[in-house]
Amino acid sequence: MNVLKGACIIGQSGGPTSVINASAYGVIDTALKSGVITRVLGAEHGIKGVLNDRLFDMGQEDPEELRLLKYTPSSALGSCRYKLADPAVDDTDFKRILEIFKKYDVRYFFYNGGNDSMDTCNKINQYMQSVGYECRVMGVPKTIDNDLYGTDHCPGYASAAKYIATSFMEVYLDSHVYDTGMVVIMEIMGRHAGWLAAASALASEYGAGPDLIYLPETDFDMPKFINDVKGVYAKKGNCLVAVSEGIHYADGGFVSEAKVEKTDGFGHAQMGGLASILAEVIKEEMDVKVRGIELNLLQRCGAHLASETDIEESFMAGKAAVENAIAGINGRMIAFERGIQNGRYACKTKLVPLMEVANVEKKIPRSWINEDGTGVNHQFIEYALPLIQGEPDLPKQDSLPRFAKLKKILAK
Repeated sequence: MNVLKGACIIGQSGGPTSVINASAYGVIDTALKSGVITRVLGAEHGIKGVLNDRLFDMGQEDPEELRLLKYTPSSALGSCRYKLADPAVDDTDFKRILEIFKKYDVRYFFYNGGNDSMDTCNKINQYMQSVGYECRVMGVPKTIDNDLYGTDHCPGYASAAKYIATSFMEVYLDSHVYDTGMVVIMEIMGRHAGWLAAASALASEYGAGPDLIYLPETDFDMPKFINDVKGVYAKKGNCLVAVSEGIHYADGGFVSEAKVEKTDGFGHAQMGGLASILAEVIKEEMDVKVRGIELNLLQRCGAHLASETDIEESFMAGKAAVENAIAGINGRMIAFERGIQNGRYACKTKLVPLMEVANVEKKIPRSWINEDGTGVNHQFIEYALPLIQGEPDLPKQDSLPRFAKLKKILAK
């Protein structure tokens, strides 16, 4: 094996999760102990930190504060949504990245993110190969959307799913306290894939979840939606609804389109306000109390409800990225493969080429969604339930969370 010595950079990109720092810690801790990687640098705000020469020396951090990253939500190094151009069209950014890599003798690059981050990884890997600069590039998966191709599930999804299911169980009880009925519509993240909204079905499995679930995998029909809600309300005297923010009509137009005003750096619509729109529709159609609730950022930063399984698998993904890179692997994303060990759920890592992952979205199989598109079946429950298991022993200070406090000393 060709032993490649040099520094590494770890960067985080895209939307945060409650466990993305567990993956970063997996990379940082493994790299610091490797004996091969000479220096561990953390990029401030993802690839922007590389371009702006804002790199933190992770070797100067307190080891205990680094350990707390496993239980700290959000992106400790800072994130970004920055799309690199096709190097064949504009290689300005890539020349700058190469300049920084040479400056710090960077021979390993680990990027922790979702679909667009894997695109960034892939472009950097291809450019470095084209100019003959030896650098091993590895993608470390992250996304609550659970839509990365080639992996059974994604780090971050399970904890968000657990938060969503728990929230639905709590709202279910709250919305059933009065002798007068109520319609509650809860909006869940998910632009093109409904994995998060589907997680609300875990609450239904235990008798306190939504009556109706609407996902982007099927076309939305407003008259049918109104009739669905009226039917449930007439039967039960209450109705709890889960809607994915990305539900769309048959022509592809988003139901929330009237509220879409901006896009992120990759051209994706920034959504929100769907629950309010649907609540207004139901108010006009039914003489009942209606509430629209948008979980928004809470579902991705709720570390107090994190799945221990998710935390440990996220750490495992970061650790595997470093170990495989040191072993000579390049241009891959760490992925998860589900199995059974001693009759119980088990997970191991595998490798997927970055070119296969970049900009591809994995959706819920149509066979897991019921015929009329208002819920999911037991195949989804069997898929999701093992992922949310376990309660981590979260560090506390005066009964409040104790999160990592990094010094973030710039590399010289």
